[in-house]
Amino acid sequence: MACEEIRIGGLVKQSLVDWDGVLAAVVFTRGCNFRCGYCHNPALVVPELAHGRADVPVGAVFDYLSRRRGWLDGVVVTGGEPTVHAGLPDFIRRVKALGYRVKLDTNGTNSVMLERLLADRVVDYVAMDIKNVPDAAHYGRITPLSSAMMDNVLRSIGLLRRSGVEHEFRTTLLPEVHTPAVRACLSKMFAGSRYVFHDFRNTGPDGLVADYPEG
Repeated sequence: MACEEIRIGGLVKQSLVDWDGVLAAVVFTRGCNFRCGYCHNPALVVPELAHGRADVPVGAVFDYLSRRRGWLDGVVVTGGEPTVHAGLPDFIRRVKALGYRVKLDTNGTNSVMLERLLADRVVDYVAMDIKNVPDAAHYGRITPLSSAMMDNVLRSIGLLRRSGVEHEFRTTLLPEVHTPAVRACLSKMFAGSRYVFHDFRNTGPDGLVADYPEG
């Protein structure tokens, strides 16, 4: 099945902090096309940090979600970067077919997939990470990226603003990078949109990977 083209590195069975007002399971996908130095889940991104952690079987995720219908309200798909997986749209459709609302966390570099998900109305909420002022020079202070990736980030911002789908933009603040002038610039650029600043928290070398417990 197409949704098998997705690698899942962890599952939090229920959370009240990953989607405001929604009791949700949180699915962590493996892999990312960014290499942010402050990544909170590096073991999902850098294979050498995985320490032998096995993938969570897709079937196990759906078995759990099937049993929790009527108890959980939604599913958050995060990472890593979920849109690097070709099977993400089919995975989300299967989640929706179980009656769940879906929140997607993304860095916006796969604007083609994001446009498809928005057009098909299979995501109920999107949180897009804005790493810095959205241009190559500022983003380059956070992660190496190509001009095509930067173009996709800008396109994704526009897609979300025009989509009619509930969304937010958010930035993790690094004291040495996100100066008061940068924060003011971001606030002005995203005026009229829900925009959230998060303080950086050092979670250690293993990050916040959630291992899937049986049962």
